[in-house]
Amino acid sequence: MLSLLQAAPANAIANGENVADGEYTFSTALSMPEITRGDGTTYASACSGALISEQWIITAGHCFHDGDRNRVSGPPRYQVTATIGQATLSGDDGVKVDVVDVVQGENADVAIARLAEPVAGIEPLRVSDSAPAKDDIVRLVGWGSADATADLSHRPDRMQTGQFTVTGFDELGVNVTGHAPQRDVSACPYDSGAPFFSESEDGTYELVATEVGGPDCPHAEEEGAARSDVLRGWIMEHIR
Repeated sequence: MLSLLQAAPANAIANGENVADGEYTFSTALSMPEITRGDGTTYASACSGALISEQWIITAGHCFHDGDRNRVSGPPRYQVTATIGQATLSGDDGVKVDVVDVVQGENADVAIARLAEPVAGIEPLRVSDSAPAKDDIVRLVGWGSADATADLSHRPDRMQTGQFTVTGFDELGVNVTGHAPQRDVSACPYDSGAPFFSESEDGTYELVATEVGGPDCPHAEEEGAARSDVLRGWIMEHIR
């Protein structure tokens, strides 16, 4: 199982499919236009995530760090803006709101982040209270690159998605492999924090894991994600 506390940054979804307007509106694109390194130079970055209550999102912990890339809680050290409720980066039908506070998970590379104001009119993604079963099919949606070499400016404008098969899990994490639209559908750069979720026949969704890192994309190998059910108590303690 991939280390879930010090995972490598993940990317966008390679070999996925476009998400239609109005689908998976809880999906969150995080933009960081100016991050300062320890040497004073700056760069831009991005992550993915999901709205889990009116004023909180869940994402990867390493999306919030100091100049030496140590994960940090509290107010972000740089501006982080969440875009929620739209299927394209260029669209204007969603909500844009800044992140004002971060709580890092202790045992996994996961963080929950409080938004500057509540988001109205968008159904949050429910956090599952049970582990997925082996061979379950789960879906990933994200805002990353389409391959490991793409830079931030070359991300697909439209949110990408793919389905994955659960191959196993331990006390903290879930392993998955690509399922559809092809076996090498996989998370890529800037997909860090993207939600893996189950889809029921009645159209409801439940967060089962958070993307924290994996091999270079595209690939058909296993990759690890942080289980949501084991974090649910910690999450609910903060977002209620």
